[in-house]
Amino acid sequence: DKSAILAKDFRTMAKVSVVFILIVAGLALAGYLLKFIWVGLLPVLLAILVSTVLYPVSAWLRGKGFPRSLAAVSTLLGLIIIFCGVFAAMAPVVTSQSQTLIDQAEDGINQLTEMVEKSPIDIQSDQLQSVLQDVVKFAKGQASTIATGVISGFSMASSIVVAALIMLFVTFFIIKDGDKFLPWLRNSTGWHVTELGARIWKTLSGFIQAQAAVAMVDAVLIGLGLWALQVPLALVIAVVTFFASFIPIIGAVTAGALAVIIALVSNGLTNALLALAVIIIVQQVEGNVLQPLLQSKAMGLHATVVLLSVTVGSTLAGIVGAFLAVPVAATIAVVVRYHAEMAALRSGEVDPSDIDIITGSKDDPEDFSDVTYEHDETPRDKVEQLYQSMSPLS
Repeated sequence: DKSAILAKDFRTMAKVSVVFILIVAGLALAGYLLKFIWVGLLPVLLAILVSTVLYPVSAWLRGKGFPRSLAAVSTLLGLIIIFCGVFAAMAPVVTSQSQTLIDQAEDGINQLTEMVEKSPIDIQSDQLQSVLQDVVKFAKGQASTIATGVISGFSMASSIVVAALIMLFVTFFIIKDGDKFLPWLRNSTGWHVTELGARIWKTLSGFIQAQAAVAMVDAVLIGLGLWALQVPLALVIAVVTFFASFIPIIGAVTAGALAVIIALVSNGLTNALLALAVIIIVQQVEGNVLQPLLQSKAMGLHATVVLLSVTVGSTLAGIVGAFLAVPVAATIAVVVRYHAEMAALRSGEVDPSDIDIITGSKDDPEDFSDVTYEHDETPRDKVEQLYQSMSPLS
């Protein structure tokens, strides 16, 4: 009966529609609640990402005989000293060359006026001066807005300081006692969460390390290229390029535009075009060779997923959202892949021995060295037994 078949199809569509509406409503509710906890959640998320880089250093110090607290404090102090040293080295360069760039920008405007006067285009110099004066008046007209922004900026700066302190505080406890969190979590939730947590940690750690390697290559090569072209503030631009590279796609474009503008203002059009060529070559090599090689192993995300994630993240939460977009997408991908593996395991499509177990491996952040087990069963054995019990092939 065709009508019965069509009715069944409509019922299936109705069920799918209801499920879709419930999912969208759940996501909307989660997003609404996230606004109230975002201030406290953001430092924790940043602390987790920072800890993926610092934890191996702290673990290495503990292996050399350092107590846990001393190893964690030494690691954090080392990070702070490096950051302060970099910005302290940048400050004199910016101070000494900023006025020169301003003077060169004024000379560039005067040269532009002379070029307009000599050009065959019928534009009078007084018209150009009028346009420039309008720009200046507009900037002065925004004085009240700027003043209001400065006042709100102090509030934002205080919030940033508080968030940074909370992040450092949480980072200290993660790199000090992070390997003790998982046993407590495992006792409450089981071995699935242990394995999934280890996989997420490995993915986030791989993302940060791969992105740091890509950012360092970008910064060094672009910095050397700008230095060879005698572009002012080459060191500062290299540092900006390094930090901007942690925001995929958007960061590279922003840092490159800054470098080209400084080259144009200081050394002219030819130098700016050469600087643009250097930046394009470096970013093409990095984007087509180095980044896919490193990040595909770390995250396994397609470039389209990365681009969409950065776009959505920047739309929802600005620069912070753009930075967190790829780690969040990678975490979601890990959860989806793990569920797919478990579904294939329960259906008998794969054998338990075909699944790579992270728990108890070198990529596992949990330290099992001081833990004793009955019958010499390690945590890895526990996960293997769990998978064996789930498989119909066993």
